[in-house]
Amino acid sequence: MKFLLPAVGVAALALAACSPNTREETAEAGNAIAADAAATTGNAVSDVEAASDRALDSAGAAMDNAGDRLEAGAERTGAAIDNGADRAADETGEALENTGAAIRD
Repeated sequence: MKFLLPAVGVAALALAACSPNTREETAEAGNAIAADAAATTGNAVSDVEAASDRALDSAGAAMDNAGDRLEAGAERTGAAIDNGADRAADETGEALENTGAAIRD
């Protein structure tokens, strides 16, 4: 604490001793730093938004592909069930015809 007060006093005297031109240049430098920080923050926000959009698009595409694969699998399963049912009906009909023919004989 003893050191802080003299340091602040020296800094205040140094600032007071600066010429108006030096003060103006210091202010301009501060404004440039603030503008750079704002631009960097804006770029970072844009980068994060773009990365988020790409990630969401990728996730959506993956979900669409998974849905398409599930649908195709369900269609193949349905076709296999239909084919099996048709074969069973055909075999049952043939067995009934054979039974009827055996009874007639």
